Amino acid sequence: MYFFLKFAFLIYLFMQFTIYPKVKLKKGRELSDSRMHPWIFSGAIQYKDNSIKSGDLVSVFSSTDEFIGIGTYSPSSISVRILSRIDIILDVNFWYNKLKSAKELREKLEINSDSYRLVHGEGDFVSGLIIDKYANLFVIQAHDEGIFKMLDQIKSALVELYGKNIIVYNKSKKSLPFLENIEESFVYGESVDIIKITENNLFFNVDVVNGQKTGFFIDQRDNRNLVKKFANNKKCLNTFCYTGGFSVYSLSGGASMCTSVDSSELAIEATTKNIELNGFSDKHQAIKNDVFKYFENNTEKFDLIVVDPPAFAKHQKARKQALNAYTRINKMAIDTLSNDGFLFTFSCSQAISEEDFQRAIFNAVLQTNRSCQIISKLGQPKDHPLDIYHPEGKYLKGFMLKIS
Repeated sequence: MYFFLKFAFLIYLFMQFTIYPKVKLKKGRELSDSRMHPWIFSGAIQYKDNSIKSGDLVSVFSSTDEFIGIGTYSPSSISVRILSRIDIILDVNFWYNKLKSAKELREKLEINSDSYRLVHGEGDFVSGLIIDKYANLFVIQAHDEGIFKMLDQIKSALVELYGKNIIVYNKSKKSLPFLENIEESFVYGESVDIIKITENNLFFNVDVVNGQKTGFFIDQRDNRNLVKKFANNKKCLNTFCYTGGFSVYSLSGGASMCTSVDSSELAIEATTKNIELNGFSDKHQAIKNDVFKYFENNTEKFDLIVVDPPAFAKHQKARKQALNAYTRINKMAIDTLSNDGFLFTFSCSQAISEEDFQRAIFNAVLQTNRSCQIISKLGQPKDHPLDIYHPEGKYLKGFMLKIS
């Protein structure tokens, strides 16, 4: 009996040992579904080592001391973001293997572009990290302080995986506004003002330094291609055009004319340059205006309209106001559509569910007293995968509608 108890005690001590400081969950917070979610919320934590600071790597255990995973700690509502379900050291080798797995997946997807999302945070099982590839330029965006502290390792893994001729840019300032003294900069390779990319045999200039998000909306690639298929001989309107992706695609699909509208002078300049880059200037006009005001004063009719606004709701508190805005802007677009016209409408607000967005569209159609067919539900492409335990990762929602 003595030896059995001694052996059991040694096993217990072994279970307590961990590479990183310990976080222990409350009883009942380690159910099969919740334990696989990549976020550990503050209310689920029973105990944490006193030495733990913001951005530290920690080991998470259940209430019965069963290992759950390793992640980064933050003194916020999302206290831990899980990066590994195996008790290992998170070094450059860890990151190389993660990036290699992500790269191999993208290569199997047969993306017709030299640009894609290499790492999509939780969808690639590395919560808090985004990496977008633009030709040979990689943009890293950390959404977590712990990830930010490991940028050197991530950069080194990228160089080892893709070669020494790449360029790496750190663009984490806006995603980590609570951290002081963060400078966005090229952290490897030469500095570039603009990088030219190819997507579905079309060309785009990407400004990773001054552009929104990481510089280009990679997530709309498949939806742009769908617009191209329906644009032939149609008069098209691209609202919130940003760099003119939908405009270029509609004209490449044979649109008779395309109008691009955005309130940003930089966006209008970028759109105009991308139109010129693809040789469509004679069938395009760019208008700098607030999109709501444009619709209020517009008297033209269009056969195909794209409504792709920035996020109207970045958190749940703005949800009601955002839904009203989605209803209003889509009503305006529907009023502007010709008979049997097509509307491609989107929401990138994570706080807005697909059901919420569809209800907002329903209300917009109802106010116009027109008929509407949902042709297709739209979303993010395959290089933006979704972890089944993290439904919050489905941020891009959209619909292709036919309005009569």
